[in-house]
Amino acid sequence: MKILLTGGSGCGKSSYAEKLVMKFPLPRWYVATMRSYGAESEAKIARHRAMRSTKGFETIESQTDVGAIDLSQGGTVLLECLCNLTANEMFDDEGNERDPYEKILRDVRRLASQADNLILVTNDVGSDGEAYSDSTLRYVDTLGRLNRAFAAEFDTVYELVCGIPLLVKGEEV
Repeated sequence: MKILLTGGSGCGKSSYAEKLVMKFPLPRWYVATMRSYGAESEAKIARHRAMRSTKGFETIESQTDVGAIDLSQGGTVLLECLCNLTANEMFDDEGNERDPYEKILRDVRRLASQADNLILVTNDVGSDGEAYSDSTLRYVDTLGRLNRAFAAEFDTVYELVCGIPLLVKGEEV
């Protein structure tokens, strides 16, 4: 089963994703894509580690190239999150930009092919009406295209609003 969770920033996607994962048997893989850029991101990483510390996850830190992950057995994968993965694949440490769309599609599909279940967390971006730089607009466009592609091919899609999961596609999990 492939499940996509989307919603705005801070709406409870991570907590809900972990609740969903607990419905599936071991092994449980947590693919963490967030890069640390300072105290704020370190605090968020620490909070997420604490949230999953007693839930039987094997954590894989992979900020890029999730298609290179080799799972020794099936199980359930929580990929947290597509937004960070897209930014990490799109912009290198020197600020150079590339189009990661096809690579991310291949990588996530490869990861999903090894898992019994994949839960993919993403964000709703681009609906705020803000004006952004050209590179940020390309990021928003790329993430939006990835969100649409995965929503079309995944079994179940939820949007989280204020911590409430709203079923958009598929059946309740």
